[in-house]
Amino acid sequence: MSIKENISLILTSIPQDVQLIAVTKTRSTQEIREAYDFGLRDFGENKVQELINKYDEFDPSVKWHLIGHLQRNKVKYIVGKVCLIHSLDSIRLLEEIEKQYSLNSLNAEVLVEINIGREENKTGILLEELDELLISLGKCNHVKAKGLMTVLPICNQDEQKQYFREVKTLWEKLSKGSYRNVEMKYLSMGMTGDYKVAIAEGSNMVRIGEGIFGKRNYNKI
Repeated sequence: MSIKENISLILTSIPQDVQLIAVTKTRSTQEIREAYDFGLRDFGENKVQELINKYDEFDPSVKWHLIGHLQRNKVKYIVGKVCLIHSLDSIRLLEEIEKQYSLNSLNAEVLVEINIGREENKTGILLEELDELLISLGKCNHVKAKGLMTVLPICNQDEQKQYFREVKTLWEKLSKGSYRNVEMKYLSMGMTGDYKVAIAEGSNMVRIGEGIFGKRNYNKI
């Protein structure tokens, strides 16, 4: 099916209050333009350099999301270019975001990435380290947390449900909390293979790449 047909199918399968982020990792400007022409405006990139390369190809109506791991030395390049950083996972990264956005008199909106599967090879903060990060957020003047994000380990559907449920429970708990600069507006859970399960468990933001653009061809990179 075409990109537009894929988008149409996805939009009919998700509730109106769920935000769709089209993941454009390795995708050409032409492919992204097809999604843009169909009406999508929220695009997610995993790597800073790719985001920067594509940023000037589109008008300001496009909202870019940085959804991959963000290295501290790359923060300065995305200031003023992204609407939401999905991958805050450490106090050191938070401090760098605060520093760079302060230098530009701008505010950053971020999601705290939760490593719910406790995978050593995955980014994201562990639950026992979360409170310290949230307290540090309260000391910031230029960074505001707008919710949580997670990427699941490879697992079966029952395990997916359990992981998503755990993050949703945490999201609801934090929404009743009183941390400064912390608001639980977005729950970014679910990708091409598990977004329907994620929505059923409470996600209101899904990140879909291959489901829109088809299988990636890494030889093009």
